[in-house]
Amino acid sequence: MARFELKLPKMGESVAEATITNWLKQVGDKIEADEAVLEIATDKVDSEVPSEVSGVLVEQLFGKDDLVQVGQTIAIIETEGDSQVLAPSQEVAPVEVEVIEKSVASVKESVAAPVNFAESEKFLSPLVKNIAKEEGVSLAELESILGTGKEGRVTKNDILEYVQNRGNQSLVNSGKSVESPKVIESVTPISQTAAPVSISGGDEMIEMDRMRKLISGYMVASIQTSAHVQSFIEVDVTNIVKWREKHKVSFEKREGEKLTYTPIFMEAVAKALKDFPGMNISVEGDYIIKKKNINLGMAAALPNGNLIVPVIRNADQLNLVGMAKAVNDLGNRAKMGKLKPDDTQGGTYTVTNVGTFGSVFGTPIINQPQVGILALGAIRKMPAVIETPEGDFIGIRQKMFLSHSYDHRVVDGALGGSFVKRVAEYLEAFDVNRDV
Repeated sequence: MARFELKLPKMGESVAEATITNWLKQVGDKIEADEAVLEIATDKVDSEVPSEVSGVLVEQLFGKDDLVQVGQTIAIIETEGDSQVLAPSQEVAPVEVEVIEKSVASVKESVAAPVNFAESEKFLSPLVKNIAKEEGVSLAELESILGTGKEGRVTKNDILEYVQNRGNQSLVNSGKSVESPKVIESVTPISQTAAPVSISGGDEMIEMDRMRKLISGYMVASIQTSAHVQSFIEVDVTNIVKWREKHKVSFEKREGEKLTYTPIFMEAVAKALKDFPGMNISVEGDYIIKKKNINLGMAAALPNGNLIVPVIRNADQLNLVGMAKAVNDLGNRAKMGKLKPDDTQGGTYTVTNVGTFGSVFGTPIINQPQVGILALGAIRKMPAVIETPEGDFIGIRQKMFLSHSYDHRVVDGALGGSFVKRVAEYLEAFDVNRDV
């Protein structure tokens, strides 16, 4: 008999950890090769971890809701035969729980009253919660810590450093390193106590699922971070509608892909971003980061009603066929829950199609740390004034609204308005005789 170490696999260059959400196999269960053993969740994507071997699960090294680092051993599987245990592909130091507990205990020995972490709008790992409980860190204090983790999440090091410097907040605020947690002192924390809700006998109370809680936290954090401003513009897309109707059947027969409006819009956005690189940036403290690549986020609805934003990388380098294939691939995998964690990372600008649900226009919330997001409204037949050499007349045209939300901290109206106008110009200039 041999013992195989099942490790948390690498899920993408930007993904370093995941939370265990459910064990599909229990100790004593038989496992076939490639059979899923447990379910995990990163910040944005849920996925399964399969076994590389057949055998019996003899040990679970982590429990539900535990945070695990990529490369850590999460389970032991006993296999038949004399095969050797596979060597770890990546040595990752285990989480030093005892060291952490001793460090925390040395700072403060008293235990504060329990804190209701469910009221928090941030994603807090079990380890951070435990440290907060031990140290009597209130929910308001936790909310005030600007984490250095992904999406501003509070990490183990953030809360330990906060506890260590608790008596001297100025030390925290004076740190120059991005690894140091920063505490907001000049702004009064927003009260986390929600207004009381009256519940009658016929009402039903349903707890948000994990992803909805994360989305809720991201949306609130974005509003609190960016100064949102919107610009709207109406676009005549009659040529695009005619062209698509002419080519959609032959395109699907030749490419095996449906031709929707989305790749056409994405192509125009990518071109406009090349013209206005000031929209293809992110903000880090007092610094503006100009992005080298144009990676377009594409907001997509999941079967359970939640939202996810897969990313089309180097979108400006794709022709229309390549863009259509990328859009369809990401959209289909999103619907089936088959996206990988890396599929949602690295976006530099986001597009959302509110017209899918019949909305004429919308005011989308920026996907941090980006500085802009474009909402595509529904295409409708509208009466319009048409100018000709013989004079003006009223005709029926296909029109839609583009709604551009941008971060007024770094994007002024001139840039924000010029960008969305350029997208409109590319769409209205679409060549109806274009080959595909």
